[in-house]
Amino acid sequence: YVKLRDESIPLAEKNLNKLLADESQKAQIFDDIVGVLAQVKMDRDAVEVLLPTADTIDRLVQEIQHLEKEVEDLEYSLNSSGQGGKSLDEIQLELNSVQRARDTLSIEVDDLRDQHRVLTDDLSSAQVRWHTVREEKVKASSAMNILRKAEAELVALEEEKEKVTMEKKVLEETLDPLSKEKDSLLQEYNASKQRFDQEYHSLAERKRNFQQELDALGRLNMKIKAYLDSKKVEKLSALKEKLSLKKIELQNYEARKQGLSAELNKSKELLQSQGQLKRNIDDNLKYRNTKAEVDRLTREIELLEERVLSIGSLSTVEADLKRHSQEKERLNSEFNRFQGTLSVYQSNISKHKQELKQAQYKDIEKRYANQLLQLKTTEMANKDLDRYYNALDKALMRFHTMKMEEINKIIKELWQQTYRGQDIDCISINSDSEGAGTRSYSYRVVMHTGDAELEMRGRCSAGQKVLASLIIRLALAETFCLNCGILALDEPTTNLDGPNAESLAAALLRIMESRKGQENFQLIVITHDERFAHLIGQRQLTEKYYRVSKDEK
Repeated sequence: YVKLRDESIPLAEKNLNKLLADESQKAQIFDDIVGVLAQVKMDRDAVEVLLPTADTIDRLVQEIQHLEKEVEDLEYSLNSSGQGGKSLDEIQLELNSVQRARDTLSIEVDDLRDQHRVLTDDLSSAQVRWHTVREEKVKASSAMNILRKAEAELVALEEEKEKVTMEKKVLEETLDPLSKEKDSLLQEYNASKQRFDQEYHSLAERKRNFQQELDALGRLNMKIKAYLDSKKVEKLSALKEKLSLKKIELQNYEARKQGLSAELNKSKELLQSQGQLKRNIDDNLKYRNTKAEVDRLTREIELLEERVLSIGSLSTVEADLKRHSQEKERLNSEFNRFQGTLSVYQSNISKHKQELKQAQYKDIEKRYANQLLQLKTTEMANKDLDRYYNALDKALMRFHTMKMEEINKIIKELWQQTYRGQDIDCISINSDSEGAGTRSYSYRVVMHTGDAELEMRGRCSAGQKVLASLIIRLALAETFCLNCGILALDEPTTNLDGPNAESLAAALLRIMESRKGQENFQLIVITHDERFAHLIGQRQLTEKYYRVSKDEK
């Protein structure tokens, strides 16, 4: 009962209030969604109304194109024949009228195209809003399902609360007689304890009296001993004589007493025999009644002790009662505080309702719905732009990686075909990102010898630099300039030795051989090295050969 009252019922009420708040919020959202859905339906109906106009526009455009073809055919036939059944003025008038009709139709077609574009934009925006509203409707449906489940749980909690209330009433009804029985048992226990305490005090008092009497007898014994020690022998003998005389008199009296006692005993024997029997019977009855009463009281005491142990000590009961009283006071204070907060909220609600009736808040729900729709549309557009940007960024990164691999592959092939030295196996371009999350790269040319990799800057000769720059330019042209096939080389053999120049000429010949089928490919070489010019100036590949010399004048 205490757990239901202090934990289960407050938790269920808290959940109930939370679910009611969620229900009101979801109902408001659902109303907003219904309004937006109605607006979207109106827009869709308007677009459907304009669809026949768009069909008419398409039909008119097709008719205009057909008429233009007919006009062109007529013009061509007139130009070819040069003669006709009509005069030149009549033909000119007809042409002018046809031209004016054509201009009018062109203007109408432009207007219809503008209307078609506007309608298309409206249709796309309406579709976007319709999709948004449909998503909101799905969310609202899920929220309504959750709300229905919450209502079902609320009904179950209400039923459970009613059951708990009934059990609480039953427990209270059962607790009342138990409390009364507990009070009566406590009263009996207190009375028994008081009676036993009184008996204990009386026995203690009797013990003290017996001790006092015993002390007094001891003091008398001491006095007698002192008195006997202080008398003289003479007095003792005189007293002995008197004592003997008294004994004789006492014997006489005893003899008389015995005679009288014998007669008296004879007269009392009859009475004593009957009185003794009566007393024995009365004592036996009193003993049995007393024993039965003692046994009953012992059993009652044991039962009371068991009940007290089962209920708990009086201090425990008092502590529980005090704790429950404090809890009740705390709950009452919280209830009063919540009542005050509720009254403040209600006053604020009424004040806000009065404010909403002002002119500046007119059609506030519609304006809020429009702004919310615009906000959601903007957020969706931003998300789409972010998604497109990330996709484009990833595509650019993949494109960069792919092109760098392709460039390095071409550079490696050209270097191995051209370079005649043995110190460098191949070269490549390495790209290092300058910062995380950026597309800025720093490029460097490195040379490979076996498994070693070194940067070429400051470690190669001038000829190797020239050859590397030519090969890199050729690789870039092969990769990025397939549709722009002009390759111009100015003094490509500068700082190159004979074998490397021959290798470069052979590489250029291979490029010309592979590109000779391409229509837009053209190689322009300017050089002072006649031997290099003869090597690449083969007749089957070279179309034109110019020898430029300085005039002697």
